Amino acid sequence: MYLLSDLDFSLPFKNPVIIFSLVLFIILFAPILLNKIKVPHIIGLIVAGVIVGPYGLNLLSRDSSIVLFGTVGLLYIMFLAGLEIDLTEFKKNRNKILFFGLVTFLFPLILGALASYYLLGYGILSSILLASMFSTHTLVSYPIASRYGVARNRAVTLTIGGTMITDILALLILAAIVGMTKEEVTNTFWIKLGVSSVIFVAIVFFGFPFIIRWFFKQFEDSVSQYIFVLAIVFMSSFLAEVAGIEAIIGAFFSGLVLNKFIPHSSPLMNRIDFVGNALFIPFFLISVGMLVDVSVLVKGFGALKVAGVIVVVAVATKYLAAVLTAKLFNLSKDEGKMIFGLSTSHAAATLAIILVGYNTIIGETGNGEPIRLLSEDVLNGTILLILVSCAISSFVVEKASRNLALQEESGELEEKSTDQKIMISLAYPETVTELVDLGLMLKPKKSDISIYALHIISDETDPDKANATGRKMMEKAVMHAAATESTIIPLTRFDMNISNGIIYSIKEQNITDVLIGLHQHADQKYFLGPTTERILKGTMETLYIYKSAQPFNTLKRMIVVVPPRAEFEPGFVHWNNKLFGIAKEAGLSIVFYAHPATLKELDSQFHRSGRPIKATFIQFSNWDDFLILGREVKQNDLFVIISSRKGHVSYISQLEKLPYFLTSYFDTSSFIILYPKQLEVGLNLEDIEQADSTLLETISDKISVVNRAGSLLKKLLNKKGR
Repeated sequence: MYLLSDLDFSLPFKNPVIIFSLVLFIILFAPILLNKIKVPHIIGLIVAGVIVGPYGLNLLSRDSSIVLFGTVGLLYIMFLAGLEIDLTEFKKNRNKILFFGLVTFLFPLILGALASYYLLGYGILSSILLASMFSTHTLVSYPIASRYGVARNRAVTLTIGGTMITDILALLILAAIVGMTKEEVTNTFWIKLGVSSVIFVAIVFFGFPFIIRWFFKQFEDSVSQYIFVLAIVFMSSFLAEVAGIEAIIGAFFSGLVLNKFIPHSSPLMNRIDFVGNALFIPFFLISVGMLVDVSVLVKGFGALKVAGVIVVVAVATKYLAAVLTAKLFNLSKDEGKMIFGLSTSHAAATLAIILVGYNTIIGETGNGEPIRLLSEDVLNGTILLILVSCAISSFVVEKASRNLALQEESGELEEKSTDQKIMISLAYPETVTELVDLGLMLKPKKSDISIYALHIISDETDPDKANATGRKMMEKAVMHAAATESTIIPLTRFDMNISNGIIYSIKEQNITDVLIGLHQHADQKYFLGPTTERILKGTMETLYIYKSAQPFNTLKRMIVVVPPRAEFEPGFVHWNNKLFGIAKEAGLSIVFYAHPATLKELDSQFHRSGRPIKATFIQFSNWDDFLILGREVKQNDLFVIISSRKGHVSYISQLEKLPYFLTSYFDTSSFIILYPKQLEVGLNLEDIEQADSTLLETISDKISVVNRAGSLLKKLLNKKGR
């Protein structure tokens, strides 16, 4: 037990409980207080770090614990940048990314070297090293763009790609110059660096995906998955350092690899965002603030001159690179501001270069004092640059993100429509998670579309047992959705049979999309099952029948086979948009197989949607040779079959053979049988099925009585007529 007299209150604090408590209160209150005066929360955390740091009130020292959490936060930012980036947009804009990366590297390098050599009077090597520091930038303000939901904007993608290029080139210059001062740069040095880098890239991009896919298939526990993701991130960062590359490159590459395995609307993604933004990233920002020594402004004209040149050149050259890129590629004004804002902040790589240059001794003065590659004035000026550039970056990115978010929302008319409603029918506890994941992907991220989870308790089952099972499934569905910050409306209904309950719920709630799982005993004879068959006859809304063979996040692509004349169905555009939305959220490419006329409409819909996904269109007309698709559908593919109800324009007789093909040749594949919205074609009394046979008998008896009464009345009228 501690007594008050036993506690050490000397500054800086040394008690870990006090230190951690103080940091948490800073993380909590700094953004709240500064948001009231319209200051970005990132600036609040950096300023708080300045105040409590060793150059402020000295409440906290920048010890190993702060450095540890700060490093984790920096790697976390780079990991999130790779994880949230739009890979399709990234590949499509690779030439633009390369151009921006080179421009935002060369402008500061050339102009910075000239300014350092002629204005500050440094030597050639010192000037080039200092200029390489101008070229780098750290994505300090990236969390702002992510918070506004514009992390997948092309301007953000360009800047993230440019960050990798600039940091790699700047760190190569650092290695070369330091090696030259120590006379260590030889052909062997470059060969070793090249070989180790190739091995590192091969391990991360070709070895890690096999491990990741295997793990996600085997383990579904949320805690295990999150720890596994962190382990991958930091292992990749460590391997980068082993290869002679900066750890932030490894963290970014791990994000790119995991991008395909973590859907953006998944609970795992929400946990990753939450922990990073709540703890690790704020720690990094506070640690950056603790480096800032504002007293450099009063340390004489020399320090002030160096600081002024560093700040002006670094910010101005980044602005020129951003403006040129925006003009050349016809980007909007806000996208240009976004590029400038994200690329102007200097922190991690900048500090690494300066510290190495400061600690590199190239000689001695006559008094025996060491001559450093970069002087103390440069070190102090760089610290001031970190504060100023991060402040500019935060304000610019905050404003640009807000404007871009408003533009995206105004352009997403279909996604914002509220006349759509999604219903997930729950029948088996073991399929709840898969169905909820797919149901959430059917809903655009920024829309107000309602999602319902339905469980039917039929008169044919034990009501107490069914009620308990249904309650557990509902709780699981609601909690799983809540983990993604989504809301599911639970519905429990007592009805004569399950199919009636689902059909009436669809009509009562005006449901537009119905998601059900394939029943557990599906075979060739009873593939869909009587319940699903009745639902198909009882509703004309879009119906998805889903069978999950593996977790959704381990799938690679979506193969969609479409029957002829599907483009004439009223639900054609709707299911197209839904599949495009699923592909975007899950990071899947799409391959369409259809009749040439249908392919033309599919291609038109794809380009009209503007979705940043990869789509391929292949002619397929011979449905009698359906097994040819067996060679195309791989283990990690999602097979989507667009079907049709009988009597409708896109119905073909070959659809009757689907149960045989799917059970015989696609049993190990995940697939969706999709019935589009179709028009009512009139009721056929032979298709009306009721579970209660006595009801049919009663109706039949009453019809017979009416018929006999009619015959008797007819005879009486005939006699009267005579």
